[in-house]
Amino acid sequence: MMAWLLPLVALVLLLNLTLGMLRVYQGPTAADRMLAALLFGSTTVAVLLVFGEWMAVPALRDVALLFVMLAAIISVAFVGLPEADEEETP
Repeated sequence: MMAWLLPLVALVLLLNLTLGMLRVYQGPTAADRMLAALLFGSTTVAVLLVFGEWMAVPALRDVALLFVMLAAIISVAFVGLPEADEEETP
């Protein structure tokens, strides 16, 4: 019925992934880069779920769950990092 919808959604998500990688490259601060990397992780999960449904491969759901767990660990690790001082002392 709507067999064209899942490939279209996957294409839009892959475009979002490309723009997120551009933001990781350009980000002026570490926080901007980290947020873009988290966007990259969540978009990857969405792409895996769409591909899993489109291709009827249920194992991709498990891989998506693994990416979600890794993204949660990375975000907690980033929040726990000490902030760098603006001025470095010799």
